[in-house]
Amino acid sequence: MSSMSKFKKLAGFSAFAFAAMTAANSVNAANWRYAHEEYEGDVQDVFAYDFKEYIEDNSDHTVQVYRFGELGESDDIMEQTQAGILQFVNQSPGFTGALIPEAQIFFIPYLMPTNMDTVIQFFRESDAINEAFPKLYAQNGLELLQMYPEGEMVVTVDEPVTKPEDFNNKKIRVMTNPLLSETYSAFGATPTPLPWGEVYGALQTNMIQGQENPIFWIESGGLYEVSPNLVFTSHGWFTTAMMANKNFYDGLADEDKKLVQDAADYAFEKIIVHIDGLADEALAKIKKASDEVTVTRLTDEQIEAFKARAPQVEKKFIEMTGESGKELLNQFKEDLKEVQKD
Repeated sequence: MSSMSKFKKLAGFSAFAFAAMTAANSVNAANWRYAHEEYEGDVQDVFAYDFKEYIEDNSDHTVQVYRFGELGESDDIMEQTQAGILQFVNQSPGFTGALIPEAQIFFIPYLMPTNMDTVIQFFRESDAINEAFPKLYAQNGLELLQMYPEGEMVVTVDEPVTKPEDFNNKKIRVMTNPLLSETYSAFGATPTPLPWGEVYGALQTNMIQGQENPIFWIESGGLYEVSPNLVFTSHGWFTTAMMANKNFYDGLADEDKKLVQDAADYAFEKIIVHIDGLADEALAKIKKASDEVTVTRLTDEQIEAFKARAPQVEKKFIEMTGESGKELLNQFKEDLKEVQKD
């Protein structure tokens, strides 16, 4: 055989091998589906697209992101994740609390600090967040990949509120979360569970007189248009969690598990930069858009009147969750002490 013939044969073999390898890679590449609870440009959406970016830049896999309403409400996307229709879901403990009662710990008022640096450090270092919660989620068929804060909770009401008595006879919308209902009962209001899609209309028609959310969500959802009195009570932060269907995750090759974990870590680092200053920007947009908006920031003395009612919510949490909840709460408090000491 001439050297030219050998070359042609080798070239043909190499082309065949390359085509086979490419075909194998395309077979191994997957399109993963990821749903969250917010609109375009909101915090969960930014997190999802940072996750998608990392996956697609570092593998042949692709990620399809679904925003609020595209696949239903929060309960719907959780059911689809547990069924394996979705591989990833971002859902706040406000909804996951029905599935994992211990996740409602974030709704004990005045448990979490409101200083952003302290909150971020807590999420990075907390044993409760990074060790206890993954086990609880795993028991429910979910691989917890990341918990992260979105912003301080702000209450919008039909008139300014400065003391618990101001909440008397007011229906305040809450997520379908028993402990959040207990919080607003403790504050003196009538908690009213409603899915997100009904909140704007219920405020507009005075079926409810208020609701709570981070300020960026109040701005993007236009809630200030129908509930213009913003009250900063300093009672907590909105927390959310990104997770995977556990059967899907457990079935991944080790390199893909690492890829997913690295992507979640990457998205976390990006999101804590994104939320820095986000509340101030959102409030400025609200004030520019409406001259009917009022902003009430409770004084330390006013906060104490609300804080005095928190122990009954903590007691209810322990009643709901038993020994596991009590242990988690103790760990939470220890972790918070450590970061506040620093």
